[in-house]
Amino acid sequence: MLLIAANVVAYVWQKTTNGGVEYDHGWLSPQLVLEHGQWWRIVTSAFLHGNDWHIILNMIGLLWLGTVCEDVFGKARFAALYAISILGAGLSVVYFSEYTIPGLGASGAIYGLIGALVAVALRLGAQGRAMLKSIVPVVILNLGLTFAFPFISAAAHVGGLITGFLAGLVLVKGRRAFAEQYAATFVPPPPPAPAAPAETIEHSRE
Repeated sequence: MLLIAANVVAYVWQKTTNGGVEYDHGWLSPQLVLEHGQWWRIVTSAFLHGNDWHIILNMIGLLWLGTVCEDVFGKARFAALYAISILGAGLSVVYFSEYTIPGLGASGAIYGLIGALVAVALRLGAQGRAMLKSIVPVVILNLGLTFAFPFISAAAHVGGLITGFLAGLVLVKGRRAFAEQYAATFVPPPPPAPAAPAETIEHSRE
């Protein structure tokens, strides 16, 4: 996936230039955005990471969710969804997080993908019920972890989740067949039909 490659290349660039990941390679600082008009940081920060575990965990999530969303929405709509989620998460950080504390990482956009899948399940109605029951616990768990650790950007995660949800409601139109195909994977197969009773000797004589 090109997005994963872009994140990995950006991280290697961070680690090998200008003092490593501790240096400002384009992280998202609300202060720099609002005081100096550096809005480009909303995009650059979404491809930067703070350490090895940060990028590994995010890329695992992006591989799983990105593959699913690309199948459901198609390549072009998936690209739009990811871009919109970056924008929503970034704006949320700019306006609702600590003014002087910078942030970075792909997790805001990844939460957008989760939100989009929730939207897909709701759009499908009864057909998406099993899918929704599987996704909601994941959302609750991840939001719980988001607010449990102060070093995680709650603004980015919640902003991405909401933006992705709203974008998903729109972008899934015209892709219902693909959405139904994915939702069907959450439905357990029907139980096997009971076997017919074997005919006994007594029955055959009658």
